[in-house]
Amino acid sequence: MFDYLIVGAGFAGSVLAERLATRSNKKVLILDKRSHIAGNAYDHYNEDGILVHKYGPHIFHTNSKDVFEYLSNFTDWRPYEHRVLASVDGQMVPMPINLDTINKLYGLSLNSFEVEQFLESLAEQIPVIKTSEDVVVSKVGRELYEKFFRNYTRKQWGMDPSELDKSVTSRVPTRTNRDDRYFTDTYQAMPLHGYTRMFERMLDHPNISIMLNTDYHDVIDFIPFKEIIFTGPVDEYFDFKFGKLPYRSLEFKHETLNTEKFLAAPVVNYPNEHLYTRITEFKALTGQQHPKTSVVYEYPKAEGDPYYPIPRLENAELYNKYKKLADETPNVHFVGRLATYKYYNMDQVVAQALTLYKKLTDKAEKVADKPSITGSASIMEKLVPRDPAKE
Repeated sequence: MFDYLIVGAGFAGSVLAERLATRSNKKVLILDKRSHIAGNAYDHYNEDGILVHKYGPHIFHTNSKDVFEYLSNFTDWRPYEHRVLASVDGQMVPMPINLDTINKLYGLSLNSFEVEQFLESLAEQIPVIKTSEDVVVSKVGRELYEKFFRNYTRKQWGMDPSELDKSVTSRVPTRTNRDDRYFTDTYQAMPLHGYTRMFERMLDHPNISIMLNTDYHDVIDFIPFKEIIFTGPVDEYFDFKFGKLPYRSLEFKHETLNTEKFLAAPVVNYPNEHLYTRITEFKALTGQQHPKTSVVYEYPKAEGDPYYPIPRLENAELYNKYKKLADETPNVHFVGRLATYKYYNMDQVVAQALTLYKKLTDKAEKVADKPSITGSASIMEKLVPRDPAKE
């Protein structure tokens, strides 16, 4: 009998498995459809011996000391600050837009104060910000919107920014200084030996069993368990009762090139030309030394594995119907991007999983505090032997 059946071996499922196994002495079984652990963060050495991210670049960054310290139990880190260039008007310019971006595009030599005034002169007054187009146009005006955002968004989402919720582009800053880092979080680093190695250490515990290449539908009736932690698509769990939640998917084209370096930056965005949105060079992320280099091209598409929930009002309303069902389903806990139909960064998924673990622990402690009928040790004290060394 397993205490928890966990569907999905990505960040959400693996963090909860580790906490439940090591801190609460629970017996856990993880199932995953794929042939590997680590979910979309899975990395591996390709035929040429280069460490690549199978499902596109995963850049770790967080402002949460708790999340960073938690993951540090399972990996050493390589300091890394992510930088991106965008191919615009035949030039490679920093993205997000900063002082150097403006000066290079327009042949100017503005300072920070002057570029702030310049952007204000371009910005349009929009009384109520509703869409992704509104967000960008109100900050940098229509010309920069057309150069950097509109076509990229169309490729990425299959829709015009005017059709998408403001959350899509509100995450992208505009800077009036020369800071060309893509993120400004306190903690920015890459797992020294890769994400998969980190997950292997996280799941290396005798209380954790793993079944790969396994669809939970095929085995759920034959495996004894007490509770489920579900990290897959919430609509799938409920057999698409209210209809299918829409996602955007990605296709990845990996190439190894007979050169040490290919790109001018770790990632280059292509807002306007090509069918792909960006190219990533993995050695720039990992710091690996190798005479060859490996890159990946990303092609957004409508069908395939679910990656990005499409942020539109009607989709949120549909999800809320599933959320109500999820909240009413006993002994099933929904966690992670797909189960909560929201795009989270990796650190946010870890934080969500740690929060759920605390709730499960608090619930168990409340049960444990109830006096038993016989007046002897509480139910939870019988089920969960406590190890003071792990408290």
